[in-house]
Amino acid sequence: MSKFLIIPEFDNIEESISLANKYNLGFEYNDFFTPNMLDDEASLEARINAYKKLNLPDYCTMHGDFFDVLVFSDDRLIRKASEKRVYQSMEVAKRLGVKGVIFHTNHTSFIKTETYCNNFIESNYIFWKRVCYDYPEMEVYMENMFDTEPELLARLANSMSEVNNFGVCLDYAHASAFGKDMPHWIEMLAPYVKHLHINDNDLKDDLHLAIGDGNIDWLEFKKYYEQYFTECSILIEVNGLEKQRKSINYLQKIGIL
Repeated sequence: MSKFLIIPEFDNIEESISLANKYNLGFEYNDFFTPNMLDDEASLEARINAYKKLNLPDYCTMHGDFFDVLVFSDDRLIRKASEKRVYQSMEVAKRLGVKGVIFHTNHTSFIKTETYCNNFIESNYIFWKRVCYDYPEMEVYMENMFDTEPELLARLANSMSEVNNFGVCLDYAHASAFGKDMPHWIEMLAPYVKHLHINDNDLKDDLHLAIGDGNIDWLEFKKYYEQYFTECSILIEVNGLEKQRKSINYLQKIGIL
């Protein structure tokens, strides 16, 4: 049975907890993926400690830093900075006791040369294998960002098959807007997907609309969900309690939640 999650609204945390309790939802923390937060030690400590004092849901995940994070860069300095951000994210996640941490592919989709693609696979494989072994108590999920095709992420996931705590986070909205051919995405990635992000858009831009407010075919998603994703965790990736409630109601209406 899938575990659904929402993004907690820290400034209105009691209402977020109430909503999570009402529908048996988990949290996916979005507080810690900015470099400014990771570098502000006082704010970081205060936010972590504030969360740890609360009666939080049992099942939580966290979005790791993704801004300019290129662990496959040929530039040694960029690669070193990127690796630092990932490990900072993992340490925060460890302190919060989350089940999984989400990072982005961050590759340039229009570069399709063999050298670029092979380096992406090899460098990511080496790095994420080490991260997964360093944090065996947590899952690491790799999310499609501006990817226009699923092949590169599928190749990486296949290469990581022997690493039990690695998987794909399928951002269904990103794939709908930037990838278009959803049956192909599902065919390529379904064997590796452990976590999903869902929200709505106009099939052109990443708008993070409430589910049901855009043009994504959610009955088609339901078909894929029932066939492939009933054991995955799923983030309803919209901000604000109003949009979260609206999305929950829509998912209940079509029989997913």
